[in-house]
Amino acid sequence: MGLILDTNALSATADGEPNVTSIIADARGIELPVIVLGEYRFGIIGSKKHSLYERWLLSFERDCWVLTVDKDTAEMYAVIRGELKMKGRPIPSNDVWIGALAKQYNVPILSRDRHFDAVSGLKRLSW
Repeated sequence: MGLILDTNALSATADGEPNVTSIIADARGIELPVIVLGEYRFGIIGSKKHSLYERWLLSFERDCWVLTVDKDTAEMYAVIRGELKMKGRPIPSNDVWIGALAKQYNVPILSRDRHFDAVSGLKRLSW
């Protein structure tokens, strides 16, 4: 089974979190939404370990499939956002995009963010 990493999972991977690296090792493939790459890069800009994390990301990224947003993703985004609005359970906009990519490619998300559980048909793994 493939696996989409949320930003907190990518950060945990970079920091060598053993439970996350174990889950990733068992995955058939790792997908990184372009949104996650943007969030992660923003997060490391002010880090004292900026150079270290940047080098790590370039290396890690080579073994991943970077998922970009397209017309189908936009349609899925609208559906998810509408469903969440009807439920009265909005989630951060970037996470709606990440969820839309996960549903589009039918791949679970590795994340600690429980709000993904409100998205119907989406499977979230945690550590």
